[in-house]
Amino acid sequence: MLDAVIHKKLRDFTLDITIHAGPGEIVVLMGENGAGKSTVLNSISGLVSPDTGSIKLNGSVLFDSCMEVDVPVENRRIGYVFQNSVVFPHFSVRDNIAFGLLARHKSQIFIKERVRHWMSATGIEDLADVRAGKLSGGQKQRVGLARALATEPALLMLDEPFTALDADNIRLVKELTRTVVTEMAIPCLVVTHRITDSRDIGDRVDVICRGKKEWEGRPDDVPVCTCSSEE
Repeated sequence: MLDAVIHKKLRDFTLDITIHAGPGEIVVLMGENGAGKSTVLNSISGLVSPDTGSIKLNGSVLFDSCMEVDVPVENRRIGYVFQNSVVFPHFSVRDNIAFGLLARHKSQIFIKERVRHWMSATGIEDLADVRAGKLSGGQKQRVGLARALATEPALLMLDEPFTALDADNIRLVKELTRTVVTEMAIPCLVVTHRITDSRDIGDRVDVICRGKKEWEGRPDDVPVCTCSSEE
């Protein structure tokens, strides 16, 4: 269970929002560019610190301004798939996926098993020794997803994961995300600006405008407004 209350002064407005996501639930954050969606993810991950508020994951406090708690990024057990398929281009696919496990000082036997499992689950076993910089956008996105999941996160977050993909890879990434979130019973946040994406993958949608939640509800009921798109 994720419970986050985030207040942060941004350049053009103040982010003032509450986010909840339960086990196995995919919550889609929608809104126009610059609405504050990525800042929400960055605050939860620990890449930026809210001015005030609190963030709890499965009862553990990750951030609390009153308690002066701000857990480091590497200790938050969050799998974060960034926009634009962020990979280490000179690393092999295998080494990209192993990176987070090495940082956590896992054994070589454990790392080998986890990497093999997630390469298989994401359909990239045949790319194990390929340098990530040579991959297509869809392949990079699957590497990013495998790398995030290999650490066995308590929360999965994806920031605009479909924007650079063709139709086949969009469908694949959506199916993979739904499957792993359900099987691992973890909460998931997905940032997108397209209503079609929210309907395909989401259990619930939060529409954000200028740092505030404008609407919350089922994907089929998302209103067409200035902060969402029918693309």
